[in-house]
This record gives sequence, C-alpha cells and structure tokens, in this order.
Amino acid sequence: MRWSEEHLYERILAKDASFDGRVLMGVLTTGIYCLPSCPARKPLARNVRFFVDEATAQAAGLRPCKRCRPDAFYRGEDADLARLEDAMARALADPAAFPAAEALAKAAGVGLTKLKTLFRDHAHTQPAAFLQRARIQAACARLEAGEGSLLDLGAAVGFESPSGFHEAFRRQTGLTPGAYRDLLGSDRFTLPLPEHTRLDDLLRFHGRDPDSVSERVAGTTLRKAAHFAGRPGILDLAFGAATVVVSLEGTHGPAAMAEAHRAALRLLAWHGDSASFEAAQPALARGREGLRVPLTLDPFEALVWAILGQQVNLAFAYALRRDLIRLAGTSVGDLIAHPEATRLAALDPAELVARRFSRRKVEYVLTAARKVAEGELRLDEMLTATSAGKALLALRGCGPWTAQYVLMRGLGFRDCVPVGDAALTMALQRWFKLEARPGGPETLRLMAPFAPHRSLATFHLWASLKGVPA
Repeated sequence: MRWSEEHLYERILAKDASFDGRVLMGVLTTGIYCLPSCPARKPLARNVRFFVDEATAQAAGLRPCKRCRPDAFYRGEDADLARLEDAMARALADPAAFPAAEALAKAAGVGLTKLKTLFRDHAHTQPAAFLQRARIQAACARLEAGEGSLLDLGAAVGFESPSGFHEAFRRQTGLTPGAYRDLLGSDRFTLPLPEHTRLDDLLRFHGRDPDSVSERVAGTTLRKAAHFAGRPGILDLAFGAATVVVSLEGTHGPAAMAEAHRAALRLLAWHGDSASFEAAQPALARGREGLRVPLTLDPFEALVWAILGQQVNLAFAYALRRDLIRLAGTSVGDLIAHPEATRLAALDPAELVARRFSRRKVEYVLTAARKVAEGELRLDEMLTATSAGKALLALRGCGPWTAQYVLMRGLGFRDCVPVGDAALTMALQRWFKLEARPGGPETLRLMAPFAPHRSLATFHLWASLKGVPA
C-alpha cells in the first residue's frame, strides 16, 4: 500500500468515504472487515489490520461487517443505501434509541443533509416522519402484547411528553392509545375519516368491479374478505358523514383486530399526503382536493393484481382475478378471501390454463406466489422503494410498470411512476397538450416536477380522464 498505517488509521477515524474501495479495515477482536467510512465505533489501532481487497481479508479469517456492508460495496451495490437501511432497521427495533434525526444520521454514517436526501430518494419520506411512524408502530406492538401502562408507553418508545405521544398516536392511527387498547378486545371500532375524504370516489374505486367475489360496495358500506391473524374474516366499513364504523366478522381476538385496524387504514388511504401535494401542485389538484392513493389490503394482493392486469383490458383482468379467487381463495360468509401465497403457490398450472390464463401469466403468478410463500420475497419487510423495486424487477414477468404499481399501491411509496401505463400517457398527453403520447423517458421527464408526490400525481392524472384507476 502506498499509505502508512498511521495515515490509514486517521482516515478510518475520519470515516473518509473517499478511501472506500482503496483499502479495507480488519478488526481482529471482532473478526470482521469494514469500509473506511463504516459508522460503527472505531477499534483501537493495535486491533486493526489493513487489506487491499476482500479476498485477502477473508483469507485472514474475517467476515464482512453487517453495518457498512463491504461485500455489497464491492458487488457494485449502493453502500449509502445499505447503511441507510441498517439504520432504519435499528430504529424500528428500538425507536427510543433514536431521539432525533441526528441519531439516524450518525447510525448511517452521513450528515443530516445527506440523510434527508437518502430518505427522499430511497424511502420517499423524511427522517422525522419515519421516526414518528416507528415509535407509533412500537407503541401499537406493546399494546397488542399487553405490555406496560398507558402512562409509561410514550416514554418507552421515545416520546418526550405524554401530549406529544397522544397527538402523534391519534394522527397515525385515528385513535387515542386507550381507544386502540379497547379495540383489541372488541369486534368493532370507529375512525374519523381523513380530512376532505372524497367518499364517492373512494367507494367507486373499491367497487370498480361490480361482480367482485372478494369485496362488495352497497350504498355507503364496503365489505372486504381477507385473512386476519391467519383466519378468514370480513372487514365491514360503514361510512357516515365524518366517521367510519369498522367491524370484523368471522374471526376475532387481539391479533385479528390489530390487523383489521391496519387494513382499514390502508383501504382509507389514511397515510396519504394530499395537503402538501395540493399546495405544491394546485393546478393539477384543482377540483379533486382530498384525493388520495388507496392501498390494497396487503402487498401480495397488489402484486397478483398487477401481474393479472398486464397487457389485457380491465374487464378481462377483473374476470381473471375473480376466477383465481374462486379457485384458491377461502369462503367466508357471502364473500371469498383473496388467496394467501401458500395456497396460490400450490395450484396446478393446468387449473389456471383451463380458466383462460395464458401459460406465461400462469408462470408469473405462481412463481411470485412461491417466492413469497417460501420467504424469498418479503414484500412487507421492504424498507425502501429502491430495494423493493430491485426485488420485484428480479421476478420473472415483473417489469417496470408492475414494480412501480406494486410500490405505489401495495407498499405505499409516494414517489412512483408506472412508466408505460396507457392511461397515464394519455393523461399526460392531454395535460401538457402534446401531439403524441409520451414514451418512457418523456414520461419520466414530464412527471419530474411532481416529485416527491408522483404516486398521487399519477392518481390525479388518471382521475383527469374521468375514469376510475385500476
């Protein structure tokens, strides 16, 4: 090496990212090797050895650090992303250890400005919002487990004051902590509707297939069959002027009710961010204030629907979905719950071919179901849109449109563009008064001004066609 060990150690203490790829630091006491920029606490100089590459570090019996992920770096993956996701995972596991965004930045080994950029680009949110969500998720988990008292709960998950905790809990869940604890022992609860909810649009969206066998809209009531804590049930949402009464039929228990609450928030698009979009894009939002992006009940349902909807018209896609649910779903009352991945993966391909599925679509659906069932694809554990998108694109038959659709409607990421969507290109052509529909690169260029709210912009553009999005 052309640098002295003293100089290299100084660069290690400075977490100098410019030395990443030039040298590796081996820590003899822990048996790991790291990038120079690793955010972990630095070892004493006497315990450090330097290596020119991974091969020599591994030959010395060392393994890659799980914090800075040198193995990912040398494979050409994004080291900043790996450190970001590590910091996010640590905050989700122990949110009280991260009192502010600065603690996240330190864990990720970056400055606060860069942290905000990483969150925006990869997670489609900001550090403070992520931390608050992590704290509320931890509080809900404690309530579901019956741990601690309401008085101590806020402090246990990292809130400085009881009033701040109660306000954040209500904002994130629609309920007070006490009301959330009560719903776990009940079969129903009442939520306030998000501000400016467009109820007619919401019901029209969820009832867009009038012949659906898994959900049904009648008047101002939405009923949706699904699995809750592993058992089939029907989620019933009865809408009033400003509230919705949510009840669960067919199953019960704290775990099922907690899942029912999360499902209701997804169907209501509770965590949408319409106000900031409307302030930034008043022209596109005009006349549709309050529009949000409703989510599917879970990411797997979004993935199956996206595959079924590829290159076919909506009417035929609806028919395929109904046949799939009838074949592999679970009957509950007068509805049928969408198949879980294990049930779908066990289907005989011939049964789907006999129901007008193309052989290629059968392969795509069953492969996706098998990867989810076997735990190879864990959609609900994806922390960033970047990693989730890569995992989806690695699926056979899952192209950019499918991946972006699942990110947007299955995982709730807020800055997605389903490039290649026919309705989106038509809407862009009309909105920008173009002579022809835009191609992929032009679609991305035209959608760029709507960042970081391109998922919601997509819904507004779809709605501008006076139709109902898929």
